[in-house]
Amino acid sequence: MPSRTVTVGSSVGLHARPATVIAEAVTGSGVAVTIATVGGDPVDAGSALLLMTLGAKHGADVIVSCDDSAVLDTVAGLVERDLDA
Repeated sequence: MPSRTVTVGSSVGLHARPATVIAEAVTGSGVAVTIATVGGDPVDAGSALLLMTLGAKHGADVIVSCDDSAVLDTVAGLVERDLDA
């Protein structure tokens, strides 16, 4: 599965609001997407709760994986943005 390493841009990391925005985008795409911390196990990016369990803070690198390049670009872009602003 193609993947991209991106840096978490949200000031509070992948917590409630950013995780929900990302999970809703993934669910709406209908495509499987996973996100993992470097060296960690991937979680279903369509679940806000699972995203929050990553403990990925602002500035942390995470790996976004998806077979659909357009969805990969969208989700990676969301992870990099400050979704708390």
